[in-house]
Amino acid sequence: MMWRSMKKLTSGLITTVLSMLLIVTVFTVILQQATDGTPNVFGYQLKTVLSGSMEPEFQTGSIISIHPQEDTTQFQKGDIITFQNSDGMVITHRVEEVKNNGEQYVTKGDNNNRADSELVVADSILGQYTGFTIPYVGYATQFANSEEGALFLLIIPGVMLVGYSIINIGRALRQVETSSKEKTEVSNHQ
Repeated sequence: MMWRSMKKLTSGLITTVLSMLLIVTVFTVILQQATDGTPNVFGYQLKTVLSGSMEPEFQTGSIISIHPQEDTTQFQKGDIITFQNSDGMVITHRVEEVKNNGEQYVTKGDNNNRADSELVVADSILGQYTGFTIPYVGYATQFANSEEGALFLLIIPGVMLVGYSIINIGRALRQVETSSKEKTEVSNHQ
């Protein structure tokens, strides 16, 4: 009796976990695709760190939170800002020097030997680093943003859930057959 209730509890738990995993994955993939890979959480943007230029402040593969700023001319030396350079790359570096009353900034990665060659124009600033970092999660986010990753993260939990459901249906059918045979045997012996 105890074994059956444990089996039933485990079965329900596995089904719930697989269902939740599928729902969370679908929601994450849709959110990533709808926001062009830049999810917003309570007004903060999450960015993936793709290089080691700001180590040890944050590691490659981390997710960092930035807060979009309306006034992009207010940054001071030492602030960490996220901006888009002329090639369209999103970069997060520290302000080294403020020029023209904040209309332009000289930036540098903490782990780089020299300042960035291009001045950062205030209009190209996306936001300021909030100090919130989650190490290594960015690798998973980058994978989920890829076409292969999205398919993998949607298909695998779905296949697992369907497979597990088929196993459970098979067990239920065997139990029904066993129960029917027992009833037939009991009625034949009477």
